[in-house]
Amino acid sequence: MSSRTWLVYALVTLGFWGVWGAFSGLPANHGFPETLIYCVWALTMIPPAIFALSRVGWRVQRDARSLLYGSLIGLLGAGGQMLLFHAVRTGPAYLIFPVISLSPVITIGMSLALLRERTGKLGALGILFALCSLPLFDYASGPEAGAFGQLWFLSALGVLIAWGVQGFFMKLANATMDAESIFFYMAVTGLLLTPIAIAMTDFSVPVNWGLDGPYLAAAIQILNSVGALCLVYAFRYGKAIVVSPLTNAGAPLITAVISILLLGAVPSGTKIAGILLALAAAVLLAIEPEPAPESASR
Repeated sequence: MSSRTWLVYALVTLGFWGVWGAFSGLPANHGFPETLIYCVWALTMIPPAIFALSRVGWRVQRDARSLLYGSLIGLLGAGGQMLLFHAVRTGPAYLIFPVISLSPVITIGMSLALLRERTGKLGALGILFALCSLPLFDYASGPEAGAFGQLWFLSALGVLIAWGVQGFFMKLANATMDAESIFFYMAVTGLLLTPIAIAMTDFSVPVNWGLDGPYLAAAIQILNSVGALCLVYAFRYGKAIVVSPLTNAGAPLITAVISILLLGAVPSGTKIAGILLALAAAVLLAIEPEPAPESASR
């Protein structure tokens, strides 16, 4: 396997998630509730899971450690999605998503402390640029920017922590688990939480069941699901300390560019600074030299 395999998977995740982020709000704008969008997302996890399992002869690891890691990764990911839907119903998305984008801080901190991962100078500089860029994407001044005591902010912090810890356990699990089994557990746990999402849905309000409702949601969410599968493979072949900032900085960059092109908006100086920092981070992380392979296999 090429030493740059992780980069291919990470770039696919970056692209798919960037496009997903730019269009993910459309079904809700057309009257399809965010909670039901979660259910659609859970269903779109099934085709990538089937594809992944078909590559390994439909084998799913069922030992105690795999069950624990797989369940943790799946519950953290799906639980974060649930919290995200609550956050976007009660707070401003332009502040929520920059908060959530800081999840690599959790992954990196845990990887440094517990996995003893290291990176070179270019990678370290890329990580610094990525982390500096994330809060700048949707920076806002004025009264909205100071509303940190509100419930939406607590929900966003919950998503940040859940997805940051998920990134760490995804890397940890890849030492003993197949990526296909990891993704299988992610899909199963996502589906198991759909009754909660349905119970949270306010059906007293009309629901759009047309083409621009669940069908549009499915077309958008499949990008999220395929990107998630590629992220699992990226964590298998790469270092969490590099993969996490690359995907989390690059995807918002693509989302921002698409949004600017579609809306014809001129971003503020702060947003431009965030975009340039994220672009520099993505380049630095991509050209970071690979360490020499270890003689002993894991």
